[in-house]
Order: sequence, then structure tokens, then C-alpha cells
Amino acid sequence: MRTLTRAGAVSAVAAAALLVSPAAHATAPGDNGTVKIHDATTGEELRKNEPHVCEFYLDAFGFDAGQQVGWRIEAWAPTADVKGETVKSGAFVLDAEGHGRTDDMTLPDGHYKLFWNFEGEHGSAKHKVFWTDCQEPEEPEEPGEPGVTPSESAVTPSEPAEEGESPAASPSPSAGEEVAPSSSPSAQGGAGGDLAETGNGAPVGLLSAAAAALLAAGGYLVFRRRSKA
Repeated sequence: MRTLTRAGAVSAVAAAALLVSPAAHATAPGDNGTVKIHDATTGEELRKNEPHVCEFYLDAFGFDAGQQVGWRIEAWAPTADVKGETVKSGAFVLDAEGHGRTDDMTLPDGHYKLFWNFEGEHGSAKHKVFWTDCQEPEEPEEPGEPGVTPSESAVTPSEPAEEGESPAASPSPSAGEEVAPSSSPSAQGGAGGDLAETGNGAPVGLLSAAAAALLAAGGYLVFRRRSKA
């Protein structure tokens, strides 16, 4: 009777020890981590998933220390040409804190699914679906009149004047050219070489002879008058 009592007591203690042990409530080793899709500009310390990225990396947290993982990315509907086609894959070892990340990578724009497998896995692979979109938004067109196409300026530039030439100026004689003489007579009279005439234009010799004759006639009259006296 005492033997049965002692056996029951030992069983009760063992059961109580198992119940209060942390290991009894812990998740199976290896299945307690998580993996996220991160934009290349997102820090590793942020534990959030980003399902719309361009350049990205895979970031794992909370796995066992030094655990080996393997991953693959498959093309997924609705953009996949062949559903389930593996487009990228890799493997690495997590650090002492069960953390690790891949290098940055890119994929053609479309829909994909990540499958994350690891050493000591008891359930199914962890997975994430995400989109990649690296197209830059189109810049809006500048407003303008509809149907009007910019064309070259309607104003045609005039040809530059040659050096030393003034546009639209009338030609003038150069310094070496002779000036044509005027067709109108000068105020001094006839052609060059003739002496200018004085007074009423009578010759000087004729006037001198007339004066001498008058003096002679006057002297004769005076002489005759004295003789009669």
C-alpha cells in the first residue's frame, strides 16, 4: 500500500515539473521566427513587411542561433507567365540572435511569392507574397493649345551686311574717286583763262583813248582863246 502511495507521489511531482517547465509551452525549435520583405532603403531593425517594393531584400528575425535557411522566389499570378517558376533563390546561416538578411535584389515588375525553409523545420515553409514596381511615374505634359505644333520662328533673319557696308545706305563716292563737275556755269563767267570784266564790260584800252582825246581838245581850245586875246 505504501509502495503505491510513493509511486503516485513521484508521478505527481514529475507531471507538475513538466507543466511548469518553459519548454513545455515553447514552440518547436526552428518554427518560432519570421521573415519580412523590406525595401532596400528600410533599416534591418524595423520588423515590418513591405509588399510593394522595387529594390528589396529579405530580413529574418527570431529564428534559432546559427540556423541554416534556404529560400526561393516564384513568379505568381496574375502576372506570371508560368506560375510556380523559380526566379531567384539562395541560402545562408543566421547569426547568434537568429537574425539574417539577404543582399539587395531586383525583379521585373510583377507579382511574386517567397518560400522560406530552414533547418529543423516542423511545419510548412514560411511565405510572403509581394509586388515589384520600378516604373517611374510619367511627368504631366505642359498645357498648350490643342492642335498647335511648335514650329520654327516665322521671322527670317536678314543676311548680315558685309564688313564696311551699311545696310540700306545710298552709295557715296570713295576718297579716291573724282567728283563730276557741275553742268551749271559758275558765277564768275566763262571758261577758265579769261580775265574778269569790270563795270559795264567795256575794254580798258578804248576808255583810255577817249580820255586822251578829250584832254587834247580841251588844251587846244584854251590855247586858241589866249591867242585871240
